[in-house]
Amino acid sequence: MQENKKQLYVELQTIADQGIVLFLDGCPSTPEYVSHVLCAAEEACYMRDYVYDEMGGKLKELHFDKVNET
Repeated sequence: MQENKKQLYVELQTIADQGIVLFLDGCPSTPEYVSHVLCAAEEACYMRDYVYDEMGGKLKELHFDKVNET
């Protein structure tokens, strides 16, 4: 579990270093916090949503949103 958290953190830190903003459930967040929440969430599933700018198609935001099962 710790190794997964570390790998996720490194991935998200690399993304954030490129100026891409991370969001967790609609709020701006950090690689540390996102990796902690996602790895601690045993009962919840999160979906990634990639948001690109309209002009160049460059990734500008990465959202993690909790998926509710209905």
